[in-house]
Amino acid sequence: MITKSIETDNLKLKVENLVKTFPSRNKKKDVFTAVDHVSLNFKQGELTTLLGPSGCGKTTTLRMLAGFEYPTSGKVIVDGENITNQPPNKRDVGMVFQNYALFPHLTVYENISYGLKIKKVDKEEIKIRTEKVLSLMELEDLKDRNPSQISGGQQQRVAIARAIIIEPNILLFDEPLSNLDSKLRQYMRTEIRNLQRRLGITSIYVTHDQEEAMAISDQIVILNEGKVQQIGSPLDIYLNPVNSFVANFIGDSDILLALVDNINEDSVRLKIEGTTFHVKNIFDNKLQKDDVVHCVMKPEFWSINEQGNFLVKIIQATFLGSHMEYLVQLGNQSFKFLDYYHYENGQIEVGAKVRLKLRNDLVKVLENNGTE
Repeated sequence: MITKSIETDNLKLKVENLVKTFPSRNKKKDVFTAVDHVSLNFKQGELTTLLGPSGCGKTTTLRMLAGFEYPTSGKVIVDGENITNQPPNKRDVGMVFQNYALFPHLTVYENISYGLKIKKVDKEEIKIRTEKVLSLMELEDLKDRNPSQISGGQQQRVAIARAIIIEPNILLFDEPLSNLDSKLRQYMRTEIRNLQRRLGITSIYVTHDQEEAMAISDQIVILNEGKVQQIGSPLDIYLNPVNSFVANFIGDSDILLALVDNINEDSVRLKIEGTTFHVKNIFDNKLQKDDVVHCVMKPEFWSINEQGNFLVKIIQATFLGSHMEYLVQLGNQSFKFLDYYHYENGQIEVGAKVRLKLRNDLVKVLENNGTE
């Protein structure tokens, strides 16, 4: 497991050594560990995304924050108070569910104001706050309709409005956009991010969609098999994955084998299939000549250049509108590169050879065969 300490200034929420086990369906094991000793810090006003494949423990973690599941061990601390064993109704937390969970027999107005009625808020205040949230979410014209009479995107707005009207201390999102089509998903993620910033609510967002996570997050937590793999900003995780799992999960990556050809104080010369390039020496004497390392290459790190020292063969060409995506062969290894100037360059035929230049300053070298 790889974790990184986060600054604790303005700390809003903290989970310490969180573990959640369930009875195992595997006869060889008594329990299944869904969340395995997870420790995280969430700062005031930030949006953190829990990101990972299905079954990685992200939703279970979120449900423990909401109080729908109780940890097997570990703590959940909000504003310095241990709320680990508090029921959901005692936690000042709002939650937006994947399936919206709207009451079908209530109008939009009634759905949104429901939480305030449960809290026995004064009727006049309910009206004022509901009208305010309707305006904020641009739902005024729909307030008298039932959920079945509005679109999926509008239902999602109602679900968010219902969560924020109670003015929660923390806002949780459980894959809220997974039921929407691609264009609406992109629109709604921007709306959620803008709303979260305006309100300044500390938010935790669960998704398996890496693009969604990259677009909206202040901080991303990568989970796999119940363990934290990496914590950082979207840019940091994208360009500096700590292991091959993160490299393959975030963005489109190729991991190429390279031989350490030479080392000096400032740089390391690497060789891939006979072609050399340099990376900055940040390895604290961990590398030796003739070591084999794993290099994380993103398709955008390459560009067509007649002076490029990588001579490759095109083995697949895919037109994607704004750019061409090429799969190329370099010796016994293959990788992708993107050409955003394909209208000027023309489409390169399969079987043709082309020279590529590498942004070697962006290459991430993984030690220990790409593991931790």
